[in-house]
Amino acid sequence: MINIVKNRYLYFGLSLLVIIPGMITLIIWGLPLAIDFTGGSLLEISFDDPSIRPLASEVIDLYSQLGYPDALVQTSGESGLIIRTKHMNESEQANLVEAIEEKYNTKITVQSFESVGPSVGKEVATRAAGAVALAAIAITAYITYAFRGVQHAFRYGVSAIIAMLHDVAVVIGMEAIFGHFLGWEVDSLFLSALLTVIGFSVHDSIVVFDRIRENSMTYRRLPYETLVNHSIVQTLDRSINTQLTVMLTLLSLVLFGGVTIKHFALILLIGVFSGTYSSIFNASPILVVWENKEWRTWFRKKEAKAV
Repeated sequence: MINIVKNRYLYFGLSLLVIIPGMITLIIWGLPLAIDFTGGSLLEISFDDPSIRPLASEVIDLYSQLGYPDALVQTSGESGLIIRTKHMNESEQANLVEAIEEKYNTKITVQSFESVGPSVGKEVATRAAGAVALAAIAITAYITYAFRGVQHAFRYGVSAIIAMLHDVAVVIGMEAIFGHFLGWEVDSLFLSALLTVIGFSVHDSIVVFDRIRENSMTYRRLPYETLVNHSIVQTLDRSINTQLTVMLTLLSLVLFGGVTIKHFALILLIGVFSGTYSSIFNASPILVVWENKEWRTWFRKKEAKAV
C-alpha cells in the first residue's frame, strides 16, 4: 500500500515551495485591482480595419493629452483595445472615441463601456473579504457538527480550513505573478473563481474525512496514522478521477476559449489542481500531526543534532 502520510513533511515542503514565491510577489508588487474594486471606467473598442489599430503607447499619449494621464491600454484580439481610466461619463467616453476616430481616420465600434464609482469598488472589496471569512467560519462549524460522532471533531473543520487557505494562497500568489508579468487584473470573475476553488477544496477534503470516520468505526484498534493513510488510499482514485474531468474541461477552455474567459479558466484550473493536492497531501496529514502532537519534537530533534 502507498504510504502517503509517512512523507507528509515532504508534501508540506512542496506546498511552501509553491506558495512562497507567490507571497513574495504579492508583498513586492501587490495585486493589480480592476475597476470592480478600485472604481473607474473600462472601454472596449474594436477597429473596423485591424491594420490601423494603433500601439497601446500611442493611445496612452492621446488620452494623456485629453486629460486622462493614468490610462491603461491593452490589446484584445486582432483589432481590439481595452482601455481603463479614471471615472468618466458616457459623453466623455463618446468624445474620446470620436477623438481616436479623427486621429486615425477610421471607424471604431464600442464593444462595451462600464463605470464603477470608487465607493462601489470599496464596497465590493469589503464584501469579497467578508464572503471568504464567512465561508471559512461556516465550513468549520458545519464539519464540526457533521463529524460530531468522531473524537476531536473540531480538528477536521480546522484541517479543512488550513487546506482551503493553502489553495487560497496558491491562487492569490499565482494571480500576483500573472498580474505583474501579464498585466492581468483582479476582477469580479477572479472572485467567483476563488470562491469556486474554496468549494472544490473543502468538498474533496470532506470526502477523505468521511472515509476516515467510517474506518475509525470499523478498524478501532488500528493506529491513527495507518487509519488515515488507508482512508486516503481508498479515496485516491475517486478524488483524482473526479477532479481530472474538471481540470481537462478547464484546460480546453484555457487553450481554446476566448480572451475574456481565459483568465477565469486558468485561475480555476490552478485552484482545482491545488485543491486536489491539498485534500490528499495536506488536510488529512495535518490530522496525524495534530493527533501525535508532533510539534513537541520539531525543535528537540534540532537540538539533539546540534549536541
